[in-house]
Amino acid sequence: MGRTQTLADGGVRFSYPGVSFQVSFEGTRLIATMQASGKQSYVDVIVDGEARKLRLDEGRQTQVLAAGLARGLHTAQIVNRSETWQGNAALLDLDTDGAWHAAPTLPDRKLLLLGDSVTCGAAIDRVPGEENGAASANPRASYGMLMAQQLKAQVQLVCYGGRGLVRTWEGKTKELNLADYYGMALPTQPVAVPWDQRDYRPDAILVAIGTNDMTTGIPEREQYVTAYVSLVNTLLQDHPQAQIMLTEGGILTGEKQAVLTAYISETIRRVGDSRVHAIASKGYPGDAANGHPTGAQNISIVNDLLPQVRKVMRW
Repeated sequence: MGRTQTLADGGVRFSYPGVSFQVSFEGTRLIATMQASGKQSYVDVIVDGEARKLRLDEGRQTQVLAAGLARGLHTAQIVNRSETWQGNAALLDLDTDGAWHAAPTLPDRKLLLLGDSVTCGAAIDRVPGEENGAASANPRASYGMLMAQQLKAQVQLVCYGGRGLVRTWEGKTKELNLADYYGMALPTQPVAVPWDQRDYRPDAILVAIGTNDMTTGIPEREQYVTAYVSLVNTLLQDHPQAQIMLTEGGILTGEKQAVLTAYISETIRRVGDSRVHAIASKGYPGDAANGHPTGAQNISIVNDLLPQVRKVMRW
């Protein structure tokens, strides 16, 4: 589940948080051959419902995902935790001493979430007094993946920390922003891997962008709305089957949130398509350690958004 690149040798490369692999097998062990581009790549390994966090070594490696299992049927899942800017990884091979069974079936419903570090699940597992880097991200506890569970849906988190619609949190406009990485399977630089939109047909697209655009001040209205209209028209063209929902994200409050709400409203008015909707977000302050929403606050974001999504989708 998620955006990937299939390599010539059959391996699968990935970089977005939440990209997942699931297998069912009979055997006492499960071993993976993997590769990572740096030292900040983390995955969750979940065997028969028991999860542990695993840091990948740089380069090609063998990782024992499970050992000493009782004979019988087991399920395992690998979920990418890290963001693209922290490194990309690849699953090259899986091996067991038993037999493979058919993989678990993915849900029919499909969600696509477009956003920034909040959508990626940044800093959810932070520990007070420790650096809140790659190890503290947890997309499985993000509002997007939690919402997908409640809706019994697949989900793609197409997100990039520090990026916005028109500029980064530092005010840079020539870096990758949402309209750029929306079209990428791996938004790696200097050479990105393109994504074929036909490979995943979402029923619902949720766009939660704007926090980083507001970091250096409020962007000019016409520039912002024009860019948003262009993005939404691209989504409408690429995914004629989808309902599209625009929201403010889980951080902004006060004047900046009010301005973004107005920009979203004007975008929807100009697009003039019944498949485009505004759904309201509340702002959450994070905590003393970090400004990103906590795990509990991500649950609150789900509680805010889920009834609105259900209403639009009639789910």
